[in-house]
Amino acid sequence: MNVLIIGGGGREHVLAWKMAQSPIVETVFCAPGNPGVARVGQCVDLDINDFNAVAEFAKQNKVGLTAIGPEAPLADGIVDVLEAAGVVTFGPSKAAAQLEASKRFAKDLMQRNDIPTAKYAEFSDPDSAKAYVQSEGVPIVIKADGLAAGKGVTVARTIDEANAAIDAIMIEKAFGDAGALVIIEECMVGEEASILAFTDGKTVLPLATSQDHKPAFNGDEGPNTGGMGAYSPAPLVDMDMMEEIQTRILEPCVKGLANDGISYKGILYAGLMITNEGPKVVEFNCRFGDPEAQVVLPRLQSDIVPIMLACREGVLSKLTLEYDERPCVTVVMASPGYPASYPKGIAIHGLDDAEAAGAMVFHAGTAESGGNIVTNGGRVLNVTALGGTIPEAIANAYRYVGMIHFDGAHFRTDIGKKALAYL
Repeated sequence: MNVLIIGGGGREHVLAWKMAQSPIVETVFCAPGNPGVARVGQCVDLDINDFNAVAEFAKQNKVGLTAIGPEAPLADGIVDVLEAAGVVTFGPSKAAAQLEASKRFAKDLMQRNDIPTAKYAEFSDPDSAKAYVQSEGVPIVIKADGLAAGKGVTVARTIDEANAAIDAIMIEKAFGDAGALVIIEECMVGEEASILAFTDGKTVLPLATSQDHKPAFNGDEGPNTGGMGAYSPAPLVDMDMMEEIQTRILEPCVKGLANDGISYKGILYAGLMITNEGPKVVEFNCRFGDPEAQVVLPRLQSDIVPIMLACREGVLSKLTLEYDERPCVTVVMASPGYPASYPKGIAIHGLDDAEAAGAMVFHAGTAESGGNIVTNGGRVLNVTALGGTIPEAIANAYRYVGMIHFDGAHFRTDIGKKALAYL
């Protein structure tokens, strides 16, 4: 069959790379894709916000499965439109995607289904929000209710910082309509972990554990980003804890949605804080994590295409997942200035050398210009490596990073370091 992937970042590159390995896949189309995707499939110049045009392309090109990468089209209902047009699609419906598109929706679901998460309150005017911060004290977490590309969250250490975050979201409209409502949460203490799981609305089949690194700089300093690197597995999540996550978080979430008349089919992403009281939900996402997918999917040995089809058809209980035992690490090479404003069009050197040495380089924000690969986004490359141990995978990833150069590139040098404490 032919498959179509919607999106153009690092997550979509690793999805294209993985789906291209399937013996039942003939051609991988990706809209819009990127120069990395072009090495394993065909990039398509398609307006991914015109869902009817996407459906028409899928039908004309005999696409047997369409997979949705980013959150915005899911929140806008792309799956509903494609499915109504007879296009088999992997991803949750618009109703189910509210789990990520509205933090208020997610918090309400968790509260009603006894899913462990941080204490919270919601506000539609800045003065009430600031008064609540004053009464609760700091540290405290300020979140825009809607989608903000992973950047709508501030962990405020001072009252002034919290008030500034509220102003940015509600008055300055830094995230547009996503900031009409703010969610203010207690600041949970612990270490984060990411759990991705396939689900068909009944069965929940978790993938390997991973850990993202959101802050821009070493030691988790600086502003939050879309993620500066990840590793898998995350050794802080042992088998007993994974069982707890399955029974207290993942399954109650899917069942709670089903009880509300919403069948969730696709990838369920639980961003967790591992606290002294156990795992608690920081956020739910309704798609593959980025950059978590870049470390989990290289370890997945099972063919991903039948798994996606099983989610859509409601027969996931018949499947199991097989893994490469080797750990995987990805390091994000970012543009100068990211996550604030950054230049584009900087030539990238050394990609072929790194890949020849064994790197998996997933393109996140690149373009082709005059025969050269150039920067075209904030997060530019996911430089990825397997290794016999986590330290070996870390060393391999940074060895490959050292082979790639573009002016002003910045990256964290401590990706995976937290895992070493558990080994």
